[in-house]
Amino acid sequence: MTKSSQIAPIITLAIACCFTTLALNGCNKESGSTQNGALTIKIGHAGPLTGAQGHLGKDNENGVRLAIDELNTEHLMIAGKPAQFELVSEDDMADPRTATQVAQKLVDDGVVGVIGHMNSGTSIPASKIYHDAGLVQISPSATAIAYTASGFPGALRVMANDKQQGAQLAHYAVEKMGLKKIAIIDDRTAYGQGIADVFEKVCVELGATIVKHEFTNDKASDFNAILTNIKGSDAQLLFYGGMDAQAAPMVKQLRALGMIIPFMGGDGTRTAEFLKLAGNEANGVIGSLPGLPVANMQGGPAFEKKFTARFGVIQLYAPYAYDAMRMMAVAMQQAGSTEPAKYLPVLKQLQYSGVTANIHFDEKGDLTDSAVSLYKAENGEWKFLETVGGK
Repeated sequence: MTKSSQIAPIITLAIACCFTTLALNGCNKESGSTQNGALTIKIGHAGPLTGAQGHLGKDNENGVRLAIDELNTEHLMIAGKPAQFELVSEDDMADPRTATQVAQKLVDDGVVGVIGHMNSGTSIPASKIYHDAGLVQISPSATAIAYTASGFPGALRVMANDKQQGAQLAHYAVEKMGLKKIAIIDDRTAYGQGIADVFEKVCVELGATIVKHEFTNDKASDFNAILTNIKGSDAQLLFYGGMDAQAAPMVKQLRALGMIIPFMGGDGTRTAEFLKLAGNEANGVIGSLPGLPVANMQGGPAFEKKFTARFGVIQLYAPYAYDAMRMMAVAMQQAGSTEPAKYLPVLKQLQYSGVTANIHFDEKGDLTDSAVSLYKAENGEWKFLETVGGK
């Protein structure tokens, strides 16, 4: 049999199957709908699911997953049809280049909204991909000012930015702790550099002197050379802009060098994993977290109970990821559509009472009112110090 004679019956069979499918499902089947008329709504999530920051990325993913599982049992209706949400989660490895590849994959997979990315350094380049595809992106944890400064209308976040967080840390260091000579290390990521630069600027405005500003990267583990350089100065405080995977060995090496000066970091430091990795050397470390302590959030205790029963301890951002997902679903419901162009205007005007706060976006996609809370590590726990801002 020739190749052409082999192909002919295959084509005939394919055409027959096609007509059968059309007869069963209808010629004008709605995109994303199932045979029984329910809407299947793909939601993307992206963050580091492996590697040094994998515990934080999984925390975000679990927050989204919990929200989606609840929504799927609540029989949410959108445009008169039952909605069934489906999570499509990708590992961006906390790497900007990988993040753009992951973003394009989510676009190609047909998601109608994205919760993520976790890091500022991944959220920023990915936002261009989502913008070009007309998608909505809500980050639960990207705090760099540049993320929403892009002018992309679909790039939103549900926590305070680095301008707010870095400024409050600076005020605490200079005004509450009374320190005037400060050393800084940052990891050169969008997040680490961003929060460190704001911290430095406000410290100087408050009359402090930056005696050293050193740099590392988010893959480093040996900081002895940098710390020895700082030891030769008269620094009264070391501030680190970066994540817990570097902050923990950094503070341990700081103490091993006999340096007893206070250590301070932002939300990348204020994690359960930092306490575990740093051990006893964590005692006295100051960290911050945009928003309120979970115990003080309006829906915090109830969320913590159901989250920990299923996934274990909250690492950091899970409540924000949960709020982002549920808020996106409410916007779809009110808009009567899962099309980003239709539900985004509703989302941007929404006054949403979430677990973490009453959420409303400004024209840039930032929160109109946001709190920053400060903590101190004591005996393996983060002890709450104070909250500034917010309602």
